[in-house]
Amino acid sequence: MVISSSHLYSKSNLDVVNINTSNKINRQKFTQNGQIQIYQSSYRGSYPSIIRDSLRNAALGRKVLLIQFMRGGVKQGIDNAVKLCGNLTWVRSSHSFDQYNSEEIENNKNLKKSIHESTFELWNFCKKKLQSGEYEQMILDEIFLAIDMKIIDKDDLISTLENRFISGDVILTGTDIPKDLLLMANQITELRS
Repeated sequence: MVISSSHLYSKSNLDVVNINTSNKINRQKFTQNGQIQIYQSSYRGSYPSIIRDSLRNAALGRKVLLIQFMRGGVKQGIDNAVKLCGNLTWVRSSHSFDQYNSEEIENNKNLKKSIHESTFELWNFCKKKLQSGEYEQMILDEIFLAIDMKIIDKDDLISTLENRFISGDVILTGTDIPKDLLLMANQITELRS
């Protein structure tokens, strides 16, 4: 079951402002960033529909970037992004928590440091792409878990989203979403089993 609500704020709408000076009308058009959409769930791994939709958007010609912060694999990372449909760039962390068991990570400080550095490197890459305007849709999968684990700073995410340059939507997924980010969202969808 999907429950969705939409919060549209005038600052995120395409506005035409009339400025009336001495009976002369000037029109100024403001550029519009796409919407911020949040998909939340009570458990991890509940977002295959979002990945499916990103693939469909890419097949329809939109330029899409999918970043999975907490997933990784052999020969993954920024330098080994996967390209699908010519328009979808899929990037995973070069070292991630899902590659190892939690006991192995806790007992090996170098491994834990490497995972944190890899996730933070992915975040820096993501920030540049949010500023570039290169993509029409960006999905930041499980970014809230990276915030909860203190790898990514919540205020840095908020600032980056406020100053982004992307004409399409930014989709954020995860569990335990900070209230500040919920208030920024144009759409919040809760996925239930």
